[in-house]
Amino acid sequence: MIRPIGRLAALALIASLFPLLAGNTSAHERRAGGSHTGLEIPAISHGEMAVIADYRGEIIALASRAVDTNEPFRRVLNYAEIQYSYCVWGRMPGSVTDEESPFNECAHAYLAATKAVLMAMREMPREATAAGEIISAIDIDMARRGLALITCQFSGEAFNTAQVVKPNWSRVPLHPASMASLTGLAALFGLAGLVLRGVLRPKAQSSE
Repeated sequence: MIRPIGRLAALALIASLFPLLAGNTSAHERRAGGSHTGLEIPAISHGEMAVIADYRGEIIALASRAVDTNEPFRRVLNYAEIQYSYCVWGRMPGSVTDEESPFNECAHAYLAATKAVLMAMREMPREATAAGEIISAIDIDMARRGLALITCQFSGEAFNTAQVVKPNWSRVPLHPASMASLTGLAALFGLAGLVLRGVLRPKAQSSE
């Protein structure tokens, strides 16, 4: 499991490498006609993902404890977790709710996989009850918030475990919230590095 400090460090690295990533867009976008040798994952609507995101931790925790699993289930679960990390662990502002976010499509991917894992657990003897309770809670929450019919440009898009969906880095400069988050984080870690260097330098000099 990736610890919080590891995630922050990864975010800082992403921020510092942003100019390179943005300049190499073709290597960081899913291409139509790519490999379809993996398992198909049904599409998820914009309304569904907004609620399932709130239950993601609970769903993944239940799936990780599941005993009577099969290979397809484990592959989809693994994809959900890999895709989540590629989407910066859901930390980017607006990645789930903002259709214009350069992280929105990759958020669709990991939440579609999360939903597929949840639905599969309805058929597992030991997990069926807990999975059913989560599904009921999601249904109630969606009805309460009126999100069932909300769609966006990625709502009809199915995914495949053989294709990792990465953020659209070329659009980051056009999305103020993402740009501010990455540049702010890079500045924070740059300042931390200067402070750490200032603390270590006197110690090194005193040991000479």
